Amino acid sequence: MRRPGSWWRGKSTPAKVETYTRWSFHFFGLIEIAAIGLTPFDQVPVPFASLLFVLVCAHAVLCAVTASRALDWARGSREQPMRLLGALGTVTVLIAIGALGFAERGPGGDGAAIAGSSLFVGVLSFGAGTMALGLRNRRRMLSMVGGFAAGAGVVAFPLGIPGPAALVTAFVVLLGAGFLAFTSAFSVWLLNAVYELDEARETRARLAVAEERLRFGRDLHDVMGRNLAVIALKSELAVQLARRERPEALEQMIEVQRIAQESQKEVREVVRGYREADLAAELAGAQGVLTAAGIDCTVTGSVAGLPTAVQSALGWAVREATTNVLRHGDAERCAVSLRAADGQVVLTVENDGAPPNSRTGSGAGSRAGSGLAGLRERLSAVDGTLEAGPAEGGMFRVVATVPLPSASSSASSSASSSSSSSSTAPRPVGERAAS
Repeated sequence: MRRPGSWWRGKSTPAKVETYTRWSFHFFGLIEIAAIGLTPFDQVPVPFASLLFVLVCAHAVLCAVTASRALDWARGSREQPMRLLGALGTVTVLIAIGALGFAERGPGGDGAAIAGSSLFVGVLSFGAGTMALGLRNRRRMLSMVGGFAAGAGVVAFPLGIPGPAALVTAFVVLLGAGFLAFTSAFSVWLLNAVYELDEARETRARLAVAEERLRFGRDLHDVMGRNLAVIALKSELAVQLARRERPEALEQMIEVQRIAQESQKEVREVVRGYREADLAAELAGAQGVLTAAGIDCTVTGSVAGLPTAVQSALGWAVREATTNVLRHGDAERCAVSLRAADGQVVLTVENDGAPPNSRTGSGAGSRAGSGLAGLRERLSAVDGTLEAGPAEGGMFRVVATVPLPSASSSASSSASSSSSSSSTAPRPVGERAAS
């Protein structure tokens, strides 16, 4: 069963901003009903007050529908709602004219004047503010607000409203409509800016992956390009010498074999450097990437004295945890700590903003658990363990623990690896034949 508010925590930052913006404009409708629609009940007889209340409710609902369609258009998921904008403008003008006439000739004297004037100013202001959502051109917005204000002053004269009162009414409409129109334009701009920033962060992540692939491709090309060219040249020379039955052909083929073995060794070194992660570099890179993404990241601990195998395994843990923080959830803070005690190294990566459906072992967004599953395999190679899951305070925590090898076992393993490498080193064909 989903906890209350989990639907909100599960949204990304742009989705939260969009939801907040939409419901803000829907809330404007409630404000219009409460501030304008309920006022006539204390000023005029109930039948007239009920009629005005129904008009305000209808106008508020039309504003809410228009705002929703206009926001869809601003996000590019719907065509511009021209008919709704035209209908809203027409209904706004008709209700405003009726409210102004009611203020001058309605029953209740001063009460009708207050109720009608409030309805007149409020309907024009909320109508103009909502219609601004459906416009992108600033000049059109200013022209619309100015037209509403000028129209408010012009319409007042035929109804017998004095000149100073008509000017004051036009000025009030200008302020109210201008403020709501500015609010609408700023809200749309902010929403688009948030989505653009989110897309820029995803693009930056893709560029980082592409740059790493290019780096690996360049390294591989630098290693293999020259050696393959030499192998091709010496092979061609050996073929020519063999056709002439020259003994130098064997020497050339031995040289080709030696270069091929060196190339194989260099390729292994390139791949090993690509697969093995340097812990210090990964910690610095994680802090830089998360900070660039707007996440407050702190890194504590030192990698000095840690064996290479341990650093490589923990470096992959940092890389996987950083990827999960960037790609999943909505983190604002991330803390990375590294400490060595009691013969083991413990790496802890903790961040907030984890999705509410995060489960232990699946990571902060590793959808099928493959990322952390592969990380567990890497840690198991050095007898390490991995724990991942929600923590207190809405946090998500990844803890990688690797035991430190003793000095004697490290020395014995080094000796055994060196002896095995020397015994298994490839030899040229001539040496094999001689042996």
